[in-house]
Amino acid sequence: MTEDAQAVKLYLDDLTVGQRFTSPSHVMELNEIREFAGRYDPQFFHLDEELARDSLFGKLAASGWHTAATTMRLLVQSLPLAGGLIGAGGEISWPRATWPGDRIHVESEIVTIAPSRSKPERGLVTFRSETINQDGEIVQVFTPKIVSWRRGAVIAGA
Repeated sequence: MTEDAQAVKLYLDDLTVGQRFTSPSHVMELNEIREFAGRYDPQFFHLDEELARDSLFGKLAASGWHTAATTMRLLVQSLPLAGGLIGAGGEISWPRATWPGDRIHVESEIVTIAPSRSKPERGLVTFRSETINQDGEIVQVFTPKIVSWRRGAVIAGA
């Protein structure tokens, strides 16, 4: 977790539509791509460079789920919400592949803030999070709804 994310904890009351957050970056190393694929998405185009040449990708590509998992880590490092990042749904898409050696980071913007009517101590915040490679290309779009707590709510880790 970044020093800023550890020091500052944001509550529902602190957030505004349009507020932006940027993560640190992460390089998608070939060995990491193969290890993840071997454990969670063992398809030839994530594991074997030679066989991947005849795939839709034309070369070895990271699993979209690996990109998603790395994005989650980067979100934890860059969205300092009190109580953590508790998902309540969302959408995900991969407009382009992530390749070995890509340096990715996440840029997130608050799209909506909806205080709960039945649970006044919290609300839902919808983010649009774009995972972007070193060339400025979007490799993933994630639109999560995250539980956010109001200041004064009793929550662990806040």
